[in-house]
Amino acid sequence: MKKLIAVILSVLLMFSVAGCAVKPEQPPTPETPDVEETQKTPETPPKEQFVFTRENFPRLNGSTAMVPLGQAIASVLLGETRDEVADLTNFSRTTQSYRELMNGYADLLISGAPPEGIYEEKEELGFEWEISTFAVDGLVLIVNEDNPINSLTTEQIQDIYSGKITNWSEVGGDDVEIVPFQRNEEAGSQTAMKKLVMGDIPLMEAPTEYVSGAMGELVEVVASYNDSAAAIGYTVYYYAHDMKMADGLKIIAVDGVQPNADTIRSRDDPFINDSDVVIAANLPENAPAKILYDWIMSEEGQRLVAHEGYVSVMDIGGEQ
Repeated sequence: MKKLIAVILSVLLMFSVAGCAVKPEQPPTPETPDVEETQKTPETPPKEQFVFTRENFPRLNGSTAMVPLGQAIASVLLGETRDEVADLTNFSRTTQSYRELMNGYADLLISGAPPEGIYEEKEELGFEWEISTFAVDGLVLIVNEDNPINSLTTEQIQDIYSGKITNWSEVGGDDVEIVPFQRNEEAGSQTAMKKLVMGDIPLMEAPTEYVSGAMGELVEVVASYNDSAAAIGYTVYYYAHDMKMADGLKIIAVDGVQPNADTIRSRDDPFINDSDVVIAANLPENAPAKILYDWIMSEEGQRLVAHEGYVSVMDIGGEQ
């Protein structure tokens, strides 16, 4: 009898334990994906990023005003200081830089527009280039900060530089002779002056001592000429404003428009001078010069352009 009771208790205990056991959770029923989701194209794996080195870095050239940007580009992409990359940015000024590119001594230019003669040389060489505007600049007129004149019209500037107006009193200033400084024929700002301001009106022949070979020289001499406020000159907005070369000077308004980043980008400024990036045409996509060209025109490149104080074509901030 005792054995029978023990067997019955054992069976009951088994059923009790089985009833208290935790059942495993059932896997959730998978949700049916939306049709739109299933039709998405899988993302393409990102391309391997190109790494610039001193060995493959394009030979840069361009306008004087672009030297700081060239140094910034080389510094960022090579991971070196600006002093360390200074040997990579020995720019030969606007006109000559185009010749360097066309004759194979440069790979990429950051420059203003060349004079007409360069287009003729380009045709003679049968050279083709790829060109894009990466920043907008303006040709600005500068006078000594003590000059009471704050604004001129385009016609007045034309008359000054053609020799019709010779005294500041003729445009509302003091009775002082106007000393109009010019740049040399190879300079980008001289090309811009002829193209944007003078048009078909010939520039007066300036005395040799009034022709400045370097942009810095012109800015300095306008500020300090004869310890007076007699001089007037021209340069690009970036050089006068962002390179802080205009100490002792002021940028005057033209036709009532004061040059600044906003009026230049909106092209309200009357003397807009585009800054271009230029390479030889038909380079392969993996050529370092083509990669750098595309990078300068990208958002990342444009951010650097703006950070350096140039008026980038992409309105992403950074200019003053």
